[in-house]
Order: sequence, then structure tokens, then C-alpha cells
Amino acid sequence: MKQDHLLRHVDRSDLADLNVFLAIARCGSFRLAAVDLNLTTSAVSHAMRRLESRLGVRLLHRTSRSVALTAAGDDLSKALHVGFEAIASGLSALEGQRTEPTGRLRLNVSKDAGQLLLASVWEDFFARFPLIHLDIMVDDRLTDIVESGYDAGIRFLDRVPQDMIAIPLTKPLRWVVAGAPEYLNRHGHPLKPSDIYQHQCIQMRIGDNSTYPWEFGNGDEMIRIEGPGPLRLNDTQMALEAARRGLGLVYCLERRIEAEIAAGTLEIVLPDWASMGAPFAIYYSSRRHPPSGLRELTHTIRIAEKL
Repeated sequence: MKQDHLLRHVDRSDLADLNVFLAIARCGSFRLAAVDLNLTTSAVSHAMRRLESRLGVRLLHRTSRSVALTAAGDDLSKALHVGFEAIASGLSALEGQRTEPTGRLRLNVSKDAGQLLLASVWEDFFARFPLIHLDIMVDDRLTDIVESGYDAGIRFLDRVPQDMIAIPLTKPLRWVVAGAPEYLNRHGHPLKPSDIYQHQCIQMRIGDNSTYPWEFGNGDEMIRIEGPGPLRLNDTQMALEAARRGLGLVYCLERRIEAEIAAGTLEIVLPDWASMGAPFAIYYSSRRHPPSGLRELTHTIRIAEKL
């Protein structure tokens, strides 16, 4: 009887306002929550005032610069997260009954994955599934996709948390060192991995803010080197531009420089020491039903990758 009494007092407006509250808790900002929900900041603020007035409890600490959950807000956020995830899972389970997939699929993907996998299949995917809306955040930082409200993520398979369901999207990926012909004419071609220490190296900072090691070879023969150089970046495209301009050698996925290799603006060095790395994988929470459109997107990418 108590549960029935509560249900009679939860109307459509309450659910909408609770969803706004969850977005604020997730984003840590009224402005970002408004962007996420496609609302105005004023509408988000009004919804929170209405919800707190309705409940008679302060849920947020507000200052001119930040928003933080109160103790009551933190408790409510945790409870709502479970409930809304159950609702999303239930709705996703119904998608199998539709004649055509529809809805929004929110993805968090690394920059290389977005460039190599998604950009190449968009045209085919939207032609086949025009009612699916992709909402993509490109970010190299490893994000908790469940806590941040994403349906799925795309990362290297060995970076996917173990409690997630992961589906490989590619074969193992080949990592190489490359340089511009101009640079190599000036400084010579390295003949063995240790020669890297005599070169300028364009280093990459990865999502956890560490420097990505240059790996040469595979298995027991693998050597990891962090060579010297004046430049460290967190964007592959900028690193490749620096290499094309002759600033140094770059370490990257071979697939990222196929066009440059064909055009002759970069060339691979130490090809016999190329290293094989983990494939890209799409992943989602093992605690919920696969979100709408995920199976179709996964299938489209795997077909393009000939898997």
C-alpha cells in the first residue's frame, strides 16, 4: 500500500525534473546539463527550484562557480541512477519488437577510434538506420561511461574495464615509427630501436596524462623506449602535422598514416620492429540490456573491418 501511495504522487513533471537533477549531478554544471538535455540553462534552473520545493529538501549546493550535491542530493542521485538505468534497460529491451531501430545512442570514443572507425561508416549507417541518432563525445580520457550517462564506449580492448561487455571491432592493430623524408635525410634512418635515442621524438600524452611508450617488437623481444624530444602532445593529428613538418619522429597506428605514406609525406622506419597492439572494441555495462542501435552500429563497423 505504501508503494502504491508513492506512485500516485509521481507524475510526468516529477520524472522530468528528476532527470534534470541527474544530468546536473552527472555534469557538475547547470550549463553543461542544459547542453546535454537540449534545454536552456533557465529551464534547468527552474526545474531544480521546482523539484526542491516539491520535496522540501535542498539537493544542491550552489555557488557562482560550482555546483555540488548535498548529502540528501547524493543519496537521491545514487537511488535515481539505479532506477533510471532500469527504465533505460527496459526500454532498450523493447527495441527488438520494433520493425526499425530508433532512438538516441550516446557514445564516448577515443579520437583515433572516431577517426578510423566511425567517420568511415556514417554514410552507410544513417542510410540504413535513419531513425537512430548518434550522440558522440570524442575524448581520449578513460571515462566511466555508466556514471557519465553514456550507452557505450569505444577504446582499445586492453583499456576496457573488466566489468564491461566488450566486442572487438578490428583485428589487432600495428604500431609504427614514421618520419618525414626531409627529417630522415638530415638525421639518417634509425637501424635498430636503440638508435631512437639519437633522434628527436614527438611524444604522445594519453588519456591518464601519462606518456605513451614506444614499443618495438612483440612478445619476449618487445622493447619499450621513451626517446628524447622537445614536443609532447595529446592529439594524434597535431603530432602527425609536426612529423610532416620535419620536427621529429612520431609513433602511431599504421592506419592513421596510410594517406601520408601513399603521398610520400611520411615514411615508416624500423618496419621489422613494428609492434602489434590490442584491437579497438565497443563496450557497455554488463548490468543492463544493450542500448538501442548498438547492435546495428557494431555490425556496421565489423562489416567495414571485414570481421
